[in-house]
This record gives sequence, structure tokens and C-alpha cells, in this order.
Amino acid sequence: MGMGLLQQRCNGHLLCTLILLEAAGVLALMFYALLWEAGNLVNLPNKRIGFYNFCLWNETAGELQCLEYRHLQVMGISLSGIVLSRVCVYSCLVFSIFYPLFFAHVKCMENTEGWKAILIILIIKVMILSGGLGIFLFQTFHWIHLFEFTGGFLALLGTQALLLLQIFTATMYFSWAKHKYPY
Repeated sequence: MGMGLLQQRCNGHLLCTLILLEAAGVLALMFYALLWEAGNLVNLPNKRIGFYNFCLWNETAGELQCLEYRHLQVMGISLSGIVLSRVCVYSCLVFSIFYPLFFAHVKCMENTEGWKAILIILIIKVMILSGGLGIFLFQTFHWIHLFEFTGGFLALLGTQALLLLQIFTATMYFSWAKHKYPY
């Protein structure tokens, strides 16, 4: 009886620790992609394309030339699409900043209903991040080749993977907590 209780307690602590480590990884990757890399998904000497930059190499001038929104619209890139993608991706960062506080509150209260909210928040984060990235890539796919993506894009892909892992881990914890705290 005592060993089973100890094992259950360790399982709960292990799952909580995993959730917090995954949340820290999400924050680190998002800060890297959106702040350190300034939202640039392609950051090469001859091309810089991101949520705030659209710069292409100008052969005549011999330098990188950043285009304004009116030029992007002529190229078929929607200003509203870029703004919507930016809002989605950066909203995911804001949710990620406050997520550990909400998680700690739910954990301290041992509230199984709160775990449903945690799962919903994680699913929303996955949807807005993938939606924002999808909209951005749809708008810019003519100017970006697969091999040109740099660290910012890879960090956002890693963020997606960690968010999916967090959903899995939180689901496992929710299942464990329902059995431990049936009421």
C-alpha cells in the first residue's frame, strides 16, 4: 500500500515537472524566434523575411533592400494576412508567458476542472501558432525556398513540437489526477 502511494505521488510530480520543463522550452524557443531573431524566418546575407521584414537582394544597389507594404501588395502579399499572422504568432508568446502562472494556480488548488482549461489553452496555442505560421507561409511561399529557413523558423517548429508534447503530458496528468482526486 505504501509503495503504491509513493509511486503515484512520484508519477504526479514527474508529470508536473515535465509540463513545466516543456513550458520553459516553449518560452525559450519563442523568445529566441520572435525576439532574438526578431521574427525572421529567413535570415541570410541575401534575404531576410520575417513577420516584420521583407528584404531581398538588390543587384543594382549591391545590398539588401527592405520593401515597404505598398511594394508587398504589388507582389501579391496581403497586408492584412501578414498582420494576422503576426498577431497569431505573438499572441502565442503572450499565452506562453502567463501559462506557468495559471498552471501553478491549478496545481496548487488540485482542481481537476482547471486541467480542462489547461488543455484548452494548450490547444489554442497550437492552433494560433500553426495558423499564424500557415498564413505567413501562404503569403510568402513564392519568395522562400525550403532550404532557406533559418533558426527562427526552426525554433517555431520546435515550439509546435513541444506544445504537442505538452498536450500529451497534460492529458496524462489530467487522467492521473482524475483517479487520485475523483471529486
